This record gives sequence, C-alpha cells and structure tokens, in this order.
Amino acid sequence: MLLAGIFILTGIYALYFARDFVMPVVLAFLLALMLTPIVRFLKKRGMPEALSATLLVLLSVGAIGSAGYFLSGPVVQLANDAPAIGRRITARLSELRHPFEKFVEASHQVEKVTETAQEPGVQRVVLAQPGIISQAAGNLLSGATTAAITFVLSLFLLASGTLFYEKIVQSFTRLSEKKRALRIVYDVEREISRYLLTVAIINAGLGVVIALGLWALGMPNPAVWGVAAAALNFLPYVGALATVLLVAAMSLISFDTLSYALLAPAFVVMCNIIEGQLVTPLVVGRRLEINAVAIFIAVAFWSWLWGFVGALIAVPLLVIVKVFCDHFDSWSNVGNFLSAHQGQEQAEIDAETEASRAGTTA
Repeated sequence: MLLAGIFILTGIYALYFARDFVMPVVLAFLLALMLTPIVRFLKKRGMPEALSATLLVLLSVGAIGSAGYFLSGPVVQLANDAPAIGRRITARLSELRHPFEKFVEASHQVEKVTETAQEPGVQRVVLAQPGIISQAAGNLLSGATTAAITFVLSLFLLASGTLFYEKIVQSFTRLSEKKRALRIVYDVEREISRYLLTVAIINAGLGVVIALGLWALGMPNPAVWGVAAAALNFLPYVGALATVLLVAAMSLISFDTLSYALLAPAFVVMCNIIEGQLVTPLVVGRRLEINAVAIFIAVAFWSWLWGFVGALIAVPLLVIVKVFCDHFDSWSNVGNFLSAHQGQEQAEIDAETEASRAGTTA
C-alpha cells in the first residue's frame, strides 16, 4: 500500500509538470478514438485509411478555425466592452450591494491601517508581473502548439489503422492474454467513441437550440452564447451553471425590464434540464452512466491538474477507467462505484428482500 501510494503521488506529480507534453497526447488519443468508427466506415466503402484520416482531421481543423474566425469579432467586441458591461451590471445590481457595503468599507479600513502601521524605513518589494500582451502571446503560442501536436498525432493514429492495436496484442505471450487485451481495446474504443460522438452531437444541438432561442428573444450575439453553451456543456454541472450565469449577466444589461431579462436565463435552464434529464440519458443509455460523486471528483481533480482542458476530458477518461474495470474481477468494486446504477448482485439482493417482505406480509 505504501509503494502504491508513492507511485500514485509520483504519477500525479509527473502529470502536472509534464502537462505540456502529456495533455496533447491524451487529447490526440481521445480524438482518434472518436473518429475511428468513421474511418472504418469509409474504409468499408473503399476509401483508404490515410485519405479518410487526413480529410477528417482537416475538416476538424477547418471547422474549429472557421468557428474561431466568425466568432472572433463578437468576442473581441465583448472584451473591449468589458469595463462598460461591468459598470452596467454593477448599476443593475446596486440594490443587492447595500448589505455588503459596510463589510467592504471595513476591509478597506483594515488595509489602510496595515499600510500606515509599517515602519518608516522599510521598503516594500513588489514583483513585476508580465503584461497582458505578453501573457496573451504566451497563451496563444502554447495553445497553438498543443493543437498542432493533437491534430498531427491523431492523424497518425487514424492513418495507421489497426497497427497500434496489433502492437499492443503482440506485447503479450499467451493466447488468452492476447484475446483479452484485444477485447478490452475494442471495447474501450467502441464505448468511448460512441460516448464522445453522441455527446458532441447532443452538445452541438443544444448550442443551436440555445442560439436560436436567444436570437428570438432579442439577445445580442446569440451565436456566441450558443457556441459557449455547446463547449461548456462538456463540463458536467459546472458548464451549465456557467452558461446560465453568463447569459443572465448579459441579459440584465441588454433589456430594460427585469422580468423580460429573466426570460433568457430561464430558457437556457429549461434547455439544459431537457438535455440533462431526457435527451442524454435516453441516447447515451444506462451502460455508460457515471456516478455523480465520481464525476464531481474527476472534474475537480483534472481541472486542478490541467485547467479547463483537464475539466473537459475528465468524464471521457472516467468512462475509459470504468470500461477497464468492468473487464477485471479484481477491479469490479471500482467499476461498481463509478456506475450510476446498482450492480447486478445488489439488484438481486434487493429483489430477494422485496420478495421476502411481500411473502411475510401475505
């Protein structure tokens, strides 16, 4: 147990400090798993794997680039208007600030007392922070490098076909181990590709519906909020809440009356409830339903480890872990914990208990 704990802590340490390398590799594998069924479908129709992989990767890059180009104008405009938007939101919420004004004033007084209590000969050292432009340039370069590694590696994985799987199988010596490894690999591919494709299509549909609904309500820049809703919905629970808060903030400064301003966030809440409670469970099915506690822990952990990208891939990685655990008896308890429904044994015990109670009552 001690060695296992040391190994886990060392692995977390390595994942944190090697995130610039490991993160695009993980993203590439997830993207390749999602697009593999399409490549195989096209292969059955006579298209070579290298050609179909290249077309799919180029289409993905083109779609993301086109969306970024068309949305860059409204996003830049929102960024430029951020100070004015903040002042207008503050003015609309001024009634809610009165209970906290005394607390804010007291904190300012404490800061003044702390500053005046310093010795007269002591110099204060302030570390110079990098400018906004340099930070933005660094983030842009890092994001471009991550995207390049992700798409190029996913292209190689898709174009190689089953070569990667063959290498995994060849690493085992016994025939039973080869069969088991191949079964696990194909199950992971099937489940994660089905999950990612399904969730991506559902989120895209949710974004379109929200964009059209906000456009009908007269909300400015409805396409931006539709794309934001589709992207943030990959974050369980937190993404939907963030979308509602953003839309509510913009709605407060866009409409004159408070009652009409609440229509936009109410519409977003309704769409998220329908998607989360009806559409996704019906389409995805119960096989890949994950325990809400496990989802929350995974999102919190990966967001701390890799930021926003880590939060996006937390649930797909959790699905992969669950599929692995379902193939090993020694890890069945972990798979049962990750599952959102009761295990088969517990269901049988509950059924026997209900039957015995019914017999006793009779």
